[in-house]
Amino acid sequence: MTFSIVATDGDAWGVAVASKFLAVGAAVPAARAGIGAIATQSYANLAYRPGGITLLEQGRTAQETLDTLTAEDDLREQRQAGIVDGKGRAATFTGTECNAWAGGVTGQGYAIQGNILTGADVVTTMERAWLATDEAAPLARRLLAALTAGDEAGGDSRGRQSAAVLVVTADGGYGGGSDVYVDLRVDDHEQPVPELIRLLDLHDIFFTPADPADALPLQGDLADEVRSRLTALGHTADDLDRAIADWAGIENLEERMLPGKIDPVVLDALRLKSP
Repeated sequence: MTFSIVATDGDAWGVAVASKFLAVGAAVPAARAGIGAIATQSYANLAYRPGGITLLEQGRTAQETLDTLTAEDDLREQRQAGIVDGKGRAATFTGTECNAWAGGVTGQGYAIQGNILTGADVVTTMERAWLATDEAAPLARRLLAALTAGDEAGGDSRGRQSAAVLVVTADGGYGGGSDVYVDLRVDDHEQPVPELIRLLDLHDIFFTPADPADALPLQGDLADEVRSRLTALGHTADDLDRAIADWAGIENLEERMLPGKIDPVVLDALRLKSP
C-alpha cells in the first residue's frame, strides 16, 4: 500500500514515505540518531519500529535486525520493511503475500521498497533519483527527491492520500532539545508529496539556523530601515537586537537570530510584514 526510502548520509538517518492510506506517517517510519532508521509497511507490523530500534541499539546489523523481526512474525509473508543501520548497511524485505507489484532494492546507505505499485519502475526510478542527489544536500531534501520521483513514476496504483518525512540527527531538534530534525506529515491530501515539499520549505525557514556568513550587519541605512519597520509593527525596544527578537518570536523566526546582524530570510519576512 506504500512506497518508501530509508537512508542515511552518515550524519542523519531518515525515512520518506507515501501511500493511498490515511496518515501513513503515523504508521511507517521510525529512526534514532546514530542507530538507524526503519520503514514498516504492507499490513504494517508497528512493533517492528521499537523492536527494530532496540535490536539496532544492541549492535545488530540492518540485515540481522530484519531477519530477527520477520522470523518472529507469523504474518511475515504479508509484511514489507526496509532498514538502514548506524553504519549505513541496508536491508529490505518483501513477503511473498504482499500485493503486486511489490519489491525493493538496497545499496550502501539506502533501502527502497514499495507494494501495490504501478510497476517495478517506481522503485528503480526512486533509486536513480536518490543516487543522482547531491551528497552534500540535506538528507530530507534527498529523501524527497527520491519520493517525488517515485510519485511521478506512478507510485501507489490505488492513488494518492498521504506522505511523510522523518529525519533525525544528534541534537537536531528545535533548540537542540531532541534528535528529531524533521518530522512532517501530510495526512490526507490530493497531492501529498508536493504538499510535503511545501511544508519542508516552511520548515527550512522556521527551523534552520541562520548562516553567519550570509547575515547582514545592522549598521547605517539597514539598521535605520529595520528600526523603522519594527517601530511600525509596535516593537520599540531601545536595543535593536531585542526589538528584532521580540518580533521574530511572534513570527517563529527565533532560530535565525544573530547578535548585531540580521539574516536575509528574516529581513525579507520583516519587509513583507511591515508598511
